[in-house]
Amino acid sequence: MKTNKLPLVALLLLLALICGLALGARHFVEQKQAASLKNQRIVVTTTALAEIFDKLEIPLVGVPKTANKLPARYQKVTTVGGAMSPSVEKIASLKPTEVYAVSTLKDQYDQAFKKQKFNLTYLDLDSVSQLKTSLTTLGTKYHRQKQAQAAVAEINRAISRAKKKAHGKKHPKVLILMGLPGAGYMILTNKSYLGNLVQLAGGKNLYQSRSQIYLDPSNEQLANQNPDVILRLAHALPNITVPQFEAEFKQNPVWQHMDAVINKRVYDLEQPTFNASSNLEVPQALAKLGQYFYPGN
Repeated sequence: MKTNKLPLVALLLLLALICGLALGARHFVEQKQAASLKNQRIVVTTTALAEIFDKLEIPLVGVPKTANKLPARYQKVTTVGGAMSPSVEKIASLKPTEVYAVSTLKDQYDQAFKKQKFNLTYLDLDSVSQLKTSLTTLGTKYHRQKQAQAAVAEINRAISRAKKKAHGKKHPKVLILMGLPGAGYMILTNKSYLGNLVQLAGGKNLYQSRSQIYLDPSNEQLANQNPDVILRLAHALPNITVPQFEAEFKQNPVWQHMDAVINKRVYDLEQPTFNASSNLEVPQALAKLGQYFYPGN
C-alpha cells in the first residue's frame, strides 16, 4: 500500500515558510527598534542614572562630571557638569531628545531649566521599588525589556537573601544620618532610599514619617533615642563630611549614652554602594547592611 507523501511535504514547506516569515518580521522589528534608539540623544545628570542606562545598554550623548567611575561605554561621552549644578548651556548644545534627572533635584533643576525647550524627565528613585519601576519603564520605552527584566530579577534575589538573613532575628534599632559639607547633617526617615534599604535588610528606622525624607536634628529628641546601629552617609565630599561627623560625635555629649556608640556599631557608608537615591548597588548594599545588623551570622 503506497503512502502519499505530498501533503506531508507541503505541510513541512508551509511551516518552514511561516517560520521564515516570523524570523524575518522579528529581524525587521529589531532593526527598526535599533534605528529608533540610534536617533535618540539622551542626557543623564547623575551617576546612578548613567549606571541604570548602562545596565539597559542604552547609548547616551551626555553624562555627569563625577569623581565616581562611569561605565566603560560612556568614558568618551561629553560631560555636562556636576549632578548638583549641570551646565544648561552644555546640555542644550547636545540637542537632546530627552534629559533625565532624579526627582529629588526637581526644585533645583526647574529653576535652571525653565527657559529650555528640551524634554526633561524626572525619575523617582527614593526606594528600591521605584528603582525597579524605572528600570521596567525605561526598558519598555527603549526596547530593552530583556535587560530590564534581568536587572529587576537580580534585585529581587538580593531582597530575598536579605529577608532570609533577617528572618527570626531581633531587628536592630537604626539611626541614619546624612552629612552635608559645611552644613552638619540631616536625619533620614523611612521615606528615604537608605530608610527603605534598612527596612529590607531587617532594621527598624527610629525616625518614621508619612511624607518627609529628611528631618532636622534635635538634641532634645536624640537624647531620647537609643539606636543599636548608627549609619552615617557622606553625601558629598567625604574628605570634609567624615571629619565633621567625627568632630560631632566627640564634642556633642548626646551621642555618648547610645548603645551604638558604646558598642562601636557606628558605620560610615561609602559611595557608590550607598547613595542618597537608589542605584544598581542594591545587592551589595543589602549584603553590607546584613553584616552590620547581624554580625557573625
